Amino acid sequence: MVGNGGRPISIALLGCGVVGSQVVRLLTEQADELAARVGAPLRLVGVAVRRPQRHPDVPADLLTTDAAGLVSRDDVDVVVELVGGIEPVRGLLLTALKAGKSVVSANKALLAEDGAALAAAADESGADLYYEASVAGAIPLLRPIQQSLAGDRIVRVAGIVNGTTNFILSAMASSGANYTEALEEAGRLGYAEADPTADVDGYDAASKAAILASLAFHTRVTADDVHREGIRDVSAADIAAAKALGCTVKLLAICEQVDGRVSARVHPAMIPRSHPLASVSGAYNAVFIEAAAAGQLMFYGQGAGGPQTASAVLGDLVAAARNRVIGGRGPRDTAHAALPVLSMGETHTRYHVALDVNDRAGVLAQVAGVFAEHGVSIATVRQEGRGEAGRDADDGAPGPKDATLVIVTHSASDAALAATVQALTGLDAVRGVAGVLRVEGLGRPVTDLGGGS
Repeated sequence: MVGNGGRPISIALLGCGVVGSQVVRLLTEQADELAARVGAPLRLVGVAVRRPQRHPDVPADLLTTDAAGLVSRDDVDVVVELVGGIEPVRGLLLTALKAGKSVVSANKALLAEDGAALAAAADESGADLYYEASVAGAIPLLRPIQQSLAGDRIVRVAGIVNGTTNFILSAMASSGANYTEALEEAGRLGYAEADPTADVDGYDAASKAAILASLAFHTRVTADDVHREGIRDVSAADIAAAKALGCTVKLLAICEQVDGRVSARVHPAMIPRSHPLASVSGAYNAVFIEAAAAGQLMFYGQGAGGPQTASAVLGDLVAAARNRVIGGRGPRDTAHAALPVLSMGETHTRYHVALDVNDRAGVLAQVAGVFAEHGVSIATVRQEGRGEAGRDADDGAPGPKDATLVIVTHSASDAALAATVQALTGLDAVRGVAGVLRVEGLGRPVTDLGGGS
């Protein structure tokens, strides 16, 4: 590829919402400095939006509703996509890449679903595909995985990648609020959308986990490959139980290489308060990377917001533009390892199980027998009598008093734990399963809970 001789780099912007408007602002305010870094001026030649009248701060001659026409212009060098969603964005970006135009995107959903097709189109034409802003906002994360650790072997990427859920869980832990109250507070402060489904049900984090796993393990991982659980069922009692064990509850994205296979999962879990991730509060994100030679690395910062995400977009834009000027291209996505994906049932971790049981002799032995029958080893047991009499199912007469039985297991497969819980519900002495949460050591021994991680 031959350089462009220092001529201006022409940019087409798709979408001008919270992030896009900040990109326009930064391109204008930092024009001279960006030109010096790139080696040529960056020239915004068009902004595709649905309602031009809603963008009075953008010069009218740049605004267009014809995104396809803008992408197809011969003078466009780089397409910056900040629209989101799957269609029609996928077609627009494929058109750009096949024509040799570089693409900068923050579209985690599209990348998690069809990143392979975008990467293939980029490879075929020799164009760049950058998407640092798709995961963890302003935090430099994808570039270190792709470049700084290219000579190392990554074994685990795990962390907090959704600010909304982290705010909610932090509020529950600090104030004792329940999930609904904490969600309402997040909405009032602008941390939760009017429809928070993508965040609280784990879809957002699952898309990010798919991108992280694909890069870290050189394997195509889609959002459908990621086991996903949200935080709707996390109760104030779960938060209190975690605190009693010296832990806190976080929604984690965990990507691991296990015995030649890739595990990718998103779910709430207890983590020791001694772990650095436990202190990450509010809407902040933090990700741990564990590599064979480099050891443990932590990346921390604001994972969302207009200026923050725009910072990551501008970083990618500068890289893509610089490559145009010098006639090179950025690092390629590789899927050469093509590792199989481990099912959630085969994934091993520890568990915290709370049971409502009859407070009478022999109940603990029955419960322990069910765990043993399914090959799940118990690390610790705590029983608390509540002194409340239940009611007999037949005549409503007072029955045995209730107790709470709290069990923390050693590492076991998810399938074995699920079978154990199902069997426990069939015991007469078990009135109900009050809660099940995974317990993650994240590479460190969970000594305060008994046994290894």
